[in-house]
Amino acid sequence: MRSDVEVGGCLSGGLDSSAIASVVGKKFPDSKFKTFTVYYEGENEVDERPWVTEVLNKYPQLDPYYFTPSDDDIQNSFERAIWHADVPLAGSSPISQYFVMQLAATKGIKVLLDGQGSDEMLGGYMHSLFRLIGGDLGCGKIGSALKQLNAHAAMQDFSFGKKSNLFLKSLLAGFQSEQALYELEYKRYYPFLSKSNEIPFKLKDNKGSRLNQFLYQLTFASSLPTLLQFEDRNSMAFSIESRVPFLDHRLVEFAFSLPDEAKIHKGVTKRILRESMRDIMPPAITDRKDKKGFVTPGEVKWLRGPLSFLLDQNFKELDFLQYHKVNHLIDDFKYGNNKNANLVWRLVVLRWWMGRN
Repeated sequence: MRSDVEVGGCLSGGLDSSAIASVVGKKFPDSKFKTFTVYYEGENEVDERPWVTEVLNKYPQLDPYYFTPSDDDIQNSFERAIWHADVPLAGSSPISQYFVMQLAATKGIKVLLDGQGSDEMLGGYMHSLFRLIGGDLGCGKIGSALKQLNAHAAMQDFSFGKKSNLFLKSLLAGFQSEQALYELEYKRYYPFLSKSNEIPFKLKDNKGSRLNQFLYQLTFASSLPTLLQFEDRNSMAFSIESRVPFLDHRLVEFAFSLPDEAKIHKGVTKRILRESMRDIMPPAITDRKDKKGFVTPGEVKWLRGPLSFLLDQNFKELDFLQYHKVNHLIDDFKYGNNKNANLVWRLVVLRWWMGRN
């Protein structure tokens, strides 16, 4: 919060941004701290405003601002957002973040707090649970593994099929290295399009529990570096300094020194964050069971609407991929199949980006 200019904050309604806004509300009760939220209306859209309201009800001195992009906003901002990113966008959420930064800039904010990093170092993603249970299975702690499995399945009201899927993925994670698991995921998702079968990455080995080995890769190799790339480019597009409190090096070092049960316990993710915030954050958010992430409708709704022009490019220019497979994926999506929408998004945005670089 130390700054010569006004400080604001992102507020999605999730655990991380709500924790930051709640601490500001608690520690700076006289501050008219501006918060910024992007939302989408419509059937099956993720609209986090009810969760944002929980924070605002507890700390009414917070000053909220909202924005919902129109089709024209999305179409008119797409080229600029990718130009600032300087890389193809792997998903549509960075464009939503672009709108958050744009909204903050219109209110004169030059420093913005955001919640990046908590999921990666405290086990907020579903894949973290695979490693936790798998770590117990790999060490022969069958009872502990089943307790964690059953607790999470009960909390999320999993069917027998989903529970079995969780067990099998955990079993795999318990007896494979992170490098092997990343390679398996890569081969399943990408190379069927590629003309090369080479694995283009090598993860750095690290020590610790099975869970911490995974969180290390998320924090230093895969997820977080990508998110911070977009965070930096989107904020600087509007001359905003983005601050990420969770990534203070002292907090990161502390998080990696913690035992697994401080991070995930009986199905509860990011346990230490929830418990430390219990008297500061609204109970409805502290005890949230769902995990939404920064969900946006771009991969389906935008590609069928304001960004549909991306589907009509010449994909033969992607000459390092197998054209007939790429073309089949695009045509299949055009005919209404959303199964591979995320991959279609990556292909069409990659092609568009290459045409301008």
